[in-house]
Amino acid sequence: MEEVRKGDKLLAIVWRDADWAPGLDFCTPDELFVQAGTWQYPAGKKLAAHAHKHHERTATLTQEVTYVKRGRMKVSIFDENRELVRELVLEAGDFAVMVAGGHGYEILEDGTQVLEVKNGPFLGVEQDKDVY
Repeated sequence: MEEVRKGDKLLAIVWRDADWAPGLDFCTPDELFVQAGTWQYPAGKKLAAHAHKHHERTATLTQEVTYVKRGRMKVSIFDENRELVRELVLEAGDFAVMVAGGHGYEILEDGTQVLEVKNGPFLGVEQDKDVY
């Protein structure tokens, strides 16, 4: 796992395919608005059936996870002043958690498949995104 920071500000968490390990492993701190973790269990492992309780939560920022199922994509990570901090390539099995600042993506291979997960509700591009 790799953290992308500008000073002490966490901008992104990068989880590579090689970082997957047996058991349950969350890479995000509990205070983030979006939580990401990996599961890797042997056949026959049973996880207890459960439902999540209703609790009011306040999220002041959309955070997102992008998981590359197939192919490759370039990720550009920006600080809160729109300055480029880091560029990296995610490949099949990798994911990134965008925590703060900005980000952009470039698909590098035809057929690339990416799953995006973010906290909601989505308020629309006008309200939710500052495009640059």
